[in-house]
Parts: sequence; C-alpha cells; structure tokens
Amino acid sequence: MADTLATHLAGIKHIIIVLSGKGGVGKSSIATQLALCLVQGGNKVGILDIDLTGPSIPHMLGLDGKQVHQASSGWVPVFADENKNLCCMSIGFLLQSKNDSVVWRGPKKNAMIRQFLADVCWGELDYLIIDTPPGTSDEHISIAEYLKDIHPDGAVIVTTPQTVALADVRKELNFCKKVKLPILGVVENMSGYVCPHCEECTNLFSTGGGEAMAQEFGVEFLGRVPIDPSLTLMIEKSNDDNATLENGMVYYFTCHEVDPPALIYMGKDENENEELIKYGWEEDVCRFKKS
Repeated sequence: MADTLATHLAGIKHIIIVLSGKGGVGKSSIATQLALCLVQGGNKVGILDIDLTGPSIPHMLGLDGKQVHQASSGWVPVFADENKNLCCMSIGFLLQSKNDSVVWRGPKKNAMIRQFLADVCWGELDYLIIDTPPGTSDEHISIAEYLKDIHPDGAVIVTTPQTVALADVRKELNFCKKVKLPILGVVENMSGYVCPHCEECTNLFSTGGGEAMAQEFGVEFLGRVPIDPSLTLMIEKSNDDNATLENGMVYYFTCHEVDPPALIYMGKDENENEELIKYGWEEDVCRFKKS
C-alpha cells in the first residue's frame, strides 16, 4: 500500500498538514489562506479536506454545490480558479446536500482518507495542504500512518490565545511527537481584532500563549493572525447566490498583490540537501511573510 501511495503522490513536492487539538480555532481558515498565498506566489497547490464530519474547505473557497468528476485514472479534484493552480478535494463534494451528516465509524473513515490519497488525480503540485478535524482521532492516526513512508514536510499547529485552547493543542504537539510527524511551527490565530474602520488591531483575549507554548516544546513560533472581518466578508461573497468571480476570496488572492508578500514556506534547495524551511511573520500582521 505504501508503494502505491508513494507512486501516486510522486508528483507532489511538499505536503503540509494543518492540525489542532481544539475545535473552532481556525484550522480551515489558516489552511485556506496558506494555500491561496502559495498560489499567489506562483505555486500549484492542492487542498485535501479530511474533516469528514464537518468539511469547511468547499465553503471557504466558494465551491459549495460543486461536484467531483470521475475519470479513467480516478477522481478529478475541483479547481477553484480559472488557471487551475488551486485544486481541492473534500467529502463535501460527494454529499447530495451540504446539510447531510456523515455517520461513520473508524474503518470507513480510514478507507475514505486512503481513497482521497490514492484515487484522486492530484497531478503535479508544488504543495498539498491537508486540513484536519480537531483532536487526535481516527483521521489523524490514518493520515500519519498513510504518509509515514512518504515523509511529509510536517505539521502547522493552530491555536488561539486562550488557556483552554492551549491545553488541547499541547496534546496535538505530543501526538505529532508520538507518530514522528515533524512540527513546522505554531500559529496563534484570533490574536486580536482588526477594526474595519481604522484597521487598528486590539487584543480581545490574552496574548502570547501560542508563543510561550512553542518555546515550551522547542518548536518555531510562526506568528499571530488577528480576527479580520474583511476575510469573513470575502468568504460570504464567494458563496452568495449572486456571486461573481471577482467578488470571491480566491480571485482576490490569486489576482491581486497581497501586502505584505504572502509566502511562508521556502522548501529545500535545488539539490535537496540543505533544509531551508524558514518562517516569519511581521509582528501582529495577518498575512504570511517570506523570511
């Protein structure tokens, strides 16, 4: 099975898994922004949504109601932009209605995740971003097991500043260590609120918890991402019944220069020798920044 997956995913240069032990911290929004920013930097990117009971990626990308097509070589993912630089796979595309519930036990979830990896025609990608459900359950164990011989680049851990979230995210960091999944770093999401009128960022909760936790575990702190109402507005415009391409978040990120420059992941050098995985955020800025 490992050889089959390795062959099927051979065209993907980098695999990044977005994780958190806590629900509602914004994993899907971070995964979406990361993917869009990488596309904006000239990369071909795929997003795999393995949150089987609560898929959010189709809505984030304005793809509600889209369907996956079957080809002779497997499932063709849904493309989010005209240039086909961003593709997506989610169980949300396989349900008759977005309100349908998925009531599955572990073995069926495991089989579905493997099918997403083995039967989707991902093609040549610079990055595959994997969005996950909260916790350390079947989905997380399955994705770590299926990818262990493919050696994903690692996990981006998402938290919010509150103590209750940090407690659960610590469990996710320990999970990564147990399954030998590299940790690329920690993002503190919802760290402050950007006023839609004056654009001043105000702290609504405590701050600094994500950075302290990263130091505690000896991993990189990638930065803080504030709550920005304009992001929510773009998502809602993308899914409005009268939506046009120019209204949506995908169009904004892929057709406009994002300031500051939106790219955090550098990868390896051309000889695949020296690790050049570096990260950085401008302080209290909500966009990924190239180091």
